Amino acid sequence: MKVFIKTYGCQMNERDSESVLALLLGHGYLAAANEAEADVLIVNTCSVRGKAEDKAIGKLGLLAASKRKHPHRIVGAIGCMAQRRGTALLRLLPHLDFVIGTHRLDRLPAALDAVRLAAEPIVEIETSTGPRPDLAGHSPGKTSAFVNVLYGCNRHCAYCVVPLVRGEEWSRSMTDIETEVRHLTQTGVREVTLLGQSVLRYGVAQPVEENDDRLGSDYQTPFPRLLQRLQNIRGLKRIRFASAHPEGCTPELACAMRELPSVCEHLHLPLQSGSDRILAGMGRGYTSAEYVAAVARLREAAPDMALTTDVIVGFPGETTADFDATRALMDEIGFDNAFIFKYSPRPGSRAADWPDDVEDSEKRRRNQILLQEQDARCRRIYQRQIGRIAEVLVDGVSVRNAQRWTGRTRDNKIVLFDPAPDIIPGDQIMIRIESARAQTLYGSITESKVPCQCT
Repeated sequence: MKVFIKTYGCQMNERDSESVLALLLGHGYLAAANEAEADVLIVNTCSVRGKAEDKAIGKLGLLAASKRKHPHRIVGAIGCMAQRRGTALLRLLPHLDFVIGTHRLDRLPAALDAVRLAAEPIVEIETSTGPRPDLAGHSPGKTSAFVNVLYGCNRHCAYCVVPLVRGEEWSRSMTDIETEVRHLTQTGVREVTLLGQSVLRYGVAQPVEENDDRLGSDYQTPFPRLLQRLQNIRGLKRIRFASAHPEGCTPELACAMRELPSVCEHLHLPLQSGSDRILAGMGRGYTSAEYVAAVARLREAAPDMALTTDVIVGFPGETTADFDATRALMDEIGFDNAFIFKYSPRPGSRAADWPDDVEDSEKRRRNQILLQEQDARCRRIYQRQIGRIAEVLVDGVSVRNAQRWTGRTRDNKIVLFDPAPDIIPGDQIMIRIESARAQTLYGSITESKVPCQCT
């Protein structure tokens, strides 16, 4: 049977979809190239915003309707919305065959077997806050890979349901992470992105087993220690991590980003608001001044640091003055990119019971202002790259232009270039940037191979 997975949401969901597909391939399933040829259609859902849930519900409805023409097709939901809604999702979409939450993804092969035998839909929802099954499978043939290091979240921001659908924080052992990354490099992966809802809290909520005293470390806190340990892996050229929090942007982290050659000069550091009053209401745990100080520590250690962020407009009680504070802080920081969202109440979050008192039309207006200002900021930043010689990790042929290849700089900017005969995916090359558009750089090769700095 062939399976196709449609994914909504964050990098954690992308990683879950990849690991679920690897799990199913190991049980004899085949990967479908598209929805039309699939026997099993899975939607990996997101609950962070109402719009994300609406998209997933709409997609599930369309796929379930396709069963009229394909009666043997299996359609189901996994992920955060599945975890949050559980059996209620079946009342909304009665033709679904299964609903599986975030803690029971390992049960998917058995659930699919049961679907073929049972007359009733299968629901697998685990509400335990303990460690979830760790699915470490990856899709072959990639130069970059996501690696989970921290599951769940203990921050409980007022607007967020992640702690409800992902559970409490649980850190994987350094040994397990190192083993996974070593295996990935043996299959051709040259860049990893370490994932966690608040990744810099790795090892904070509970101790992590290190299991190798011979390595030692120059760092005292778990996440920098993990970075140093992965730095020692032969063949690993780049390390990224997401998402961060200002609390974790310590002098020791800044030191690690300065001293460890594989750690890239790019960080996703959600801001959410530039107003101290709104930040306090959100429960973010920092002030605007503390956020600025965290950025300053990182940029002092790595002057070329590129920062991306998340911002919410229209949070309950947000005034024009609060919004203007966000605009001013975004301009002060100079983000390379920003993901800007209109606030929507999430059932189960603390803020869900508060008055949603910013009109939707005003949310849209504020959203558009920030998008326009960020677009102008991005254009200025990308224009400044022209003439620069950048180190690029080659991904391969561009999806949109088969005549060109694509790769990313250390600060995570996409570069398109004409290929050379001796270049393969995973190579590090030097490219002179010759032109720029929004979110894309264009250049030509000046040096086709860069010596690996890893040991």
